[in-house]
Amino acid sequence: MTESDAAPKLDTSVPHSARVWNYWLGGKDNFPVDRAVGDDFANLYPDITVVARHSRAFLKRAVTFLVKDAGIRQFLDIGTGMPTAENTHQVAQAAAADTKIVYVDNDPLVLVHARALLTSTPEGRTDYVDANLHEPAKIIEAAGATLDLKQPVGLILMNILGHVPDIDQAISIVRELLAALPSGSYLLTADGTNVIDGPAFEEAIGVWNANAPLTYHLRRPDEIARYLDGLEVLEPGLVPCSKWRPAPDAAGEDLREVDEFGAVARKP
Repeated sequence: MTESDAAPKLDTSVPHSARVWNYWLGGKDNFPVDRAVGDDFANLYPDITVVARHSRAFLKRAVTFLVKDAGIRQFLDIGTGMPTAENTHQVAQAAAADTKIVYVDNDPLVLVHARALLTSTPEGRTDYVDANLHEPAKIIEAAGATLDLKQPVGLILMNILGHVPDIDQAISIVRELLAALPSGSYLLTADGTNVIDGPAFEEAIGVWNANAPLTYHLRRPDEIARYLDGLEVLEPGLVPCSKWRPAPDAAGEDLREVDEFGAVARKP
């Protein structure tokens, strides 16, 4: 485990996105302030729990594809959040036991639960880096202690780039991270949008931004698509997470379009 020299202290008086997301997914690693804001958010935008569920399902399908079909055996998951069910390392190592995963976050409660993340098959490895998204060079350097950065890596940026207010800065972070990874690496990304139920989602996001120290910014799909510039975007492209290669047996599930768009793309 690698910790920053000045890790932030745990503050239970303000909500944190990782803990609120954990609450929406039915997790237990959250505080009253997280549940209160989560409930206020859901009252304005009830579909947030549907978005959260489809976001997690998209991650599972995409990681499984990258391991089984693309041959990826190492992942860099930035903004991992709280451990729930079917985390990246569980999904990846279920598909190939020798897969290596490095998680990156800088929330103190995630750090407390790092031991839950730091489980692995004997053949693989799981590690944790305490770092901020705005420190891509530090992230890459720390990840290199576990991952072979001369071999393809699956870079995961799920629901984190929306926390960067300026879209150009978010794109710059993606570019710097990808530049450090070799050809054959993949970007797996998704973030909230405002094209399906925009007004309700925007109102709920306003509640979040008025109460949380780290604001979130919904992106248009064409803005998210800019993260993919120069990459080979896999079919079906950038789509609502519920529509990205749904499982063949998912016909009976709620597969409505959701206001979170995701994509998987290969670095040529």
